[in-house]
Amino acid sequence: MPNILETDRLILRQFTTGDAAFILELLNEPSFIRFIRDSGVRTLAGATEYLVNGPLASYDRHGFGLYLTKLKANDVPIGMCGLLKRAGLADVDLGFAFLPRYWSQGYATEAASAVLDYGHTILGLKRIVAITAPDNHGSINVLKKIGLRFDKLITLSNDGGDSLLFTRDGLGG
Repeated sequence: MPNILETDRLILRQFTTGDAAFILELLNEPSFIRFIRDSGVRTLAGATEYLVNGPLASYDRHGFGLYLTKLKANDVPIGMCGLLKRAGLADVDLGFAFLPRYWSQGYATEAASAVLDYGHTILGLKRIVAITAPDNHGSINVLKKIGLRFDKLITLSNDGGDSLLFTRDGLGG
């Protein structure tokens, strides 16, 4: 699978169904369930289905999606980062999730910054936003570091909970 992006320390590439074991681990992290959602994926077959109906379908439908994020030094998957087109949200949004053992090392900031730039310069997207849970302080810090600012509180219809909407200096990212 060709790489979509490379940074100093990371490689981002499209997911394949061969990444199901990693996705199973990531989606079942307590932090993922708490801050993003419980996708109900509990088996390898469910993880494969998640990939087929989520990132892989998004690549075909929109030309972008969530990308597997791995360390350049040793090819170890550490998370995902990419662009999403969610139902109930008018704009494309930046999304990311990393295994907790890779938090607080700058990886999320590095990946998110690269994806934001990719969306604007390569994909030509004019407006990219981000959403996060109000108590997800780690993600809020990442969004601020990459130049996004809190705009307003929103409720997505399929989510049920409130989310903070971030844009670039109130101009839409």
